[in-house]
Amino acid sequence: MDRERKLLQQTVALAAIVPAAIGLYGVLFGQALTGDAVSISAESHFRFLSGLLLGIGICFWSTVPGIEEKTNRFRILTLLIVIGGLSRLLGLVFTGLPSLFMIGGLAMELIVTPVLCLWQTRIANRYAERFGVAEP
Repeated sequence: MDRERKLLQQTVALAAIVPAAIGLYGVLFGQALTGDAVSISAESHFRFLSGLLLGIGICFWSTVPGIEEKTNRFRILTLLIVIGGLSRLLGLVFTGLPSLFMIGGLAMELIVTPVLCLWQTRIANRYAERFGVAEP
């Protein structure tokens, strides 16, 4: 169990680099990531959303120590990411296919993050069986 737990911790720590780094880039450089010119208001909104993405990455890092006991936090963060991914998917339906970079984001949001959440639940359940405690 300890080996799998450590592997999950390492995987989450690495995966959280993606939202944290992209979020920080968006906070610092705005829409430059997309290369599109936008209004000042759209730029402000983009930076706000980038700040949320940065915060989500940091919050995922906060689950790494004692990951087997952070089920609720992990699930809430996963829910936020999946809602964002579903919103991106809806945008794809309404406006067409975005760049490969955005398709990669969609895969992280709707595949990778839910799989990590299921893995975290597995580790948490094993921990609860072993030690008789679990987060509700």
